[in-house]
Amino acid sequence: MAKLNIAYIGGGSTRAPGTVASFIRHHARFDGSTITLIDLDAERLNIVRTIAEKMARNAGADIQVRATTDRRAGLEGAQAILTSYRPGNFEARVLDERIPLSHGVIGQETQGPGGFFMALRSIHAMKGILADIAAVCPGARLYNYTNPINIVSQAITTHSPQEVISLCEGPITFGRETVKSVGLDPERLDAVMIGLNHACWSVRHEYDGQDVLPLLDAALDEDRRAPRLSAFDRARLELACTVRSLPAAYMQYYFTREEVLREQQAKPTTRAQDILAEAPAYWRHYREQAASEHPVLDPKLSRGGIFELELAVDVMAAIENDSHEVWPVNVPNQGALPDFAPDQVVEVPALCTRHGAAPLVQPRLPQAVRPLMQHLAEYQRLAADAAWSGSRREAIQALAANPLVPGLAMAATLFDEMSAAQAQWLPRRLGGQLSEADA
Repeated sequence: MAKLNIAYIGGGSTRAPGTVASFIRHHARFDGSTITLIDLDAERLNIVRTIAEKMARNAGADIQVRATTDRRAGLEGAQAILTSYRPGNFEARVLDERIPLSHGVIGQETQGPGGFFMALRSIHAMKGILADIAAVCPGARLYNYTNPINIVSQAITTHSPQEVISLCEGPITFGRETVKSVGLDPERLDAVMIGLNHACWSVRHEYDGQDVLPLLDAALDEDRRAPRLSAFDRARLELACTVRSLPAAYMQYYFTREEVLREQQAKPTTRAQDILAEAPAYWRHYREQAASEHPVLDPKLSRGGIFELELAVDVMAAIENDSHEVWPVNVPNQGALPDFAPDQVVEVPALCTRHGAAPLVQPRLPQAVRPLMQHLAEYQRLAADAAWSGSRREAIQALAANPLVPGLAMAATLFDEMSAAQAQWLPRRLGGQLSEADA
């Protein structure tokens, strides 16, 4: 088993209790390890640390848990680093969602202008993290769960020597959610999804060893005769049956854009506002469990569920224990996906060993979606470069390249309004208040 010094940046977040629960559930692969929780909020860090210590003790896990608000001190000697943080918290996400909507543009956490500004904030913070890694734990492997993970990873890959493996459960869950919506058993689906993060498509989709698409065709015909599916489930099913591939849920923003926009504009609150309203209940629950000798996370009161970021734990365990397992990851393509350049960060199954995550060669994407995927790939590069070292002009160029932004004039309007509203979290070169040294 791997005995590691693990640093978890974002260890005081609403998802952190579920994440440490994932480590403890897999403790046999990490016994003898130390997890250092790193965050800005000392009180919340202490809550998560207390829950983790008690869970570990009750599970018989030989895992030590520490906590600190001093990032560089917490990274000292780390061998594996998990990053899952949100600069600006959900208050910034509200702006990501609300401002685009006020201009008739979809507001979303990782897509469109909202995703672009989350990338600007996340990458500015990541540059400081990378400087600390180089100073106190060079050679540590970085496992990133910070969104938008494709743009964050592209920036690190292009502009830094740091090895990074970014992770998202989407390739595991998207297909299962699709078949479950029509009454099929998701456990009987064997699917492989590839492409870009939050923009992947299945290149294998078998149900009990047979192509699942005829079953989905039948389900769509039945729903047309006797409608029962939600608008979202029906649109996803129609897309799968038309393209002949299971899509990522986020494809709704591109293939049913007007319907999604109308729904968002009709709703009185955004998703971020809903989460902000729910957050006090999460922390009441976490405080109650920290006070208990036998903490038990309630899935209804735990952000993300009782086992969170578990794919990162699985991949970290596979690599650090050299167990030769295949998991979906986001890494440089290296020729695995024929539709993308070798240095493009892609979402792909990879063989996870002590050497890292080696992407496995896959078929081409469905022809019908290749133009959109190429468009998104080029936007990913432009956004990563603008966030890393670009100016206002380069940021507007990148934003105008996003498929959800209708033209250069709108890109400039959105950039100026959103950068002014988010100045406290952005570098000065992008209209913010922070110097590069503040990363």
